[in-house]
Amino acid sequence: MRGNVVDLAVAVVIGAAFTNIVNSVVEGVINPLVGAFGTQDLNEYQSCLRGPCKEVDGVMQGIPINWGSVISASLTFLITAAVVYFLMILPMTRYLARRKAKQPVEPAAKTDLELLAEIRDELVALRAAGGSAGGSGGSGAVGGTATVGAQRPAPEGAAGEGADSAATGGDRES
Repeated sequence: MRGNVVDLAVAVVIGAAFTNIVNSVVEGVINPLVGAFGTQDLNEYQSCLRGPCKEVDGVMQGIPINWGSVISASLTFLITAAVVYFLMILPMTRYLARRKAKQPVEPAAKTDLELLAEIRDELVALRAAGGSAGGSGGSGAVGGTATVGAQRPAPEGAAGEGADSAATGGDRES
């Protein structure tokens, strides 16, 4: 949790610093380049919806749309995003990928289903080996064969006592 807070604080400080730099680039470089084709300040570009856009006695006549300021803000955002991406995010992602590649790869943990399948296969192999040798293979079944997954008969006297008492050996008095 602390690491995330520190990362966020660093991002805010660096973002504020980059915003000032990008604003200076837009105002000092991009606006004069646009000024070569029109007015020198992007904020001066505007259109009028209704009537002439003139200021008379401190009151604006008409309805101006300042689309130049929207373009200026969009350029500032795009430049800031590009700088942050190419100078911070991309190098950090590459660094973390290299660091992760150097770490030893741990084998994937087996799921319960895979473990049970292995146990089943080993039991089948043991019973098959025990049955071919002529012994019972420790299965407790008549003739040395048993079906994997077959139900065992309930022990005598456990019919009405429930599964818990049958598993623990019945009700014992201590």
